[in-house]
Amino acid sequence: MILDHKALELFGKQLFETVILKPPFKKANPMPNEACFLYIIQGGYDSISASERLHVKAEEAVLMKCGNYLSNMVKSKSSDHYQALAVHFYPEVLLKVYENKLPSFLKEKKESKIDMYKFNSDVLIKKYIESILFYFENPNLVNEEILILKLKEIILLLNQTKNAPAMRAVLSNLFNPVTYSFREVVEAHYYTPITLEELAQLTNQSLSTFKREFKRIYKTTPALYLREKRLERSLELLGSTDLRATDIAYECGFTNVSHYSKTFKTRYGMSPTAYKMTYFGKSMNQP
Repeated sequence: MILDHKALELFGKQLFETVILKPPFKKANPMPNEACFLYIIQGGYDSISASERLHVKAEEAVLMKCGNYLSNMVKSKSSDHYQALAVHFYPEVLLKVYENKLPSFLKEKKESKIDMYKFNSDVLIKKYIESILFYFENPNLVNEEILILKLKEIILLLNQTKNAPAMRAVLSNLFNPVTYSFREVVEAHYYTPITLEELAQLTNQSLSTFKREFKRIYKTTPALYLREKRLERSLELLGSTDLRATDIAYECGFTNVSHYSKTFKTRYGMSPTAYKMTYFGKSMNQP
């Protein structure tokens, strides 16, 4: 449930955005022609792209280039609320701001298959976030010149982070979405707890088209194939780690522990806990 939402616009586009909500809150987040810098103030944020999944905690940030994403806002141990501040980047706005003379690091196209980049906040980023929140609290002080300066400032700050080379690789490809094959998207999310509808969104397909393509490539249904992959992975973890069966269920993409236990028992003839007691104990005792 959204408790508060505010935005500041530049040239008719939403430039800065702040939101406070009560988790859990999940939504599709397609960005076909924009990029986003997201700073988490309270709670946590799961960002899922076509190729990876990142968890971002309070006082961490993520830079997402254009592409398809799924967003999951969650609470944390320290807060029941989620609060974040986003800076949106649009190619047409940047060209106007820089008068068609973009900084070199925004124009240099570097080979990169990175969709998003997470980093811990430093003092400069924190102070920058505080300054934007100040303008949200005092909108009467906001004008076009200030917004342009603040947009240029965050781009310069991102270019000077501790991991500048990796950050520049993302910045230089902000508006060049990475192309992934159907197989690459599916295989990147064997163990991601998302629905088939959400997985279809990451492939830019409707659910029915996704199912047909999946059947053509893998010769079975998505539900059966992914369930088998997740069970195989859980079997491996049960026999080789000291993780609890409950933790392993979530690690392998199962969202319901009782369903996982029932499915595991049907497939292997015993519960995950029984399997772990039998086989993990044996492996520990082997010379």
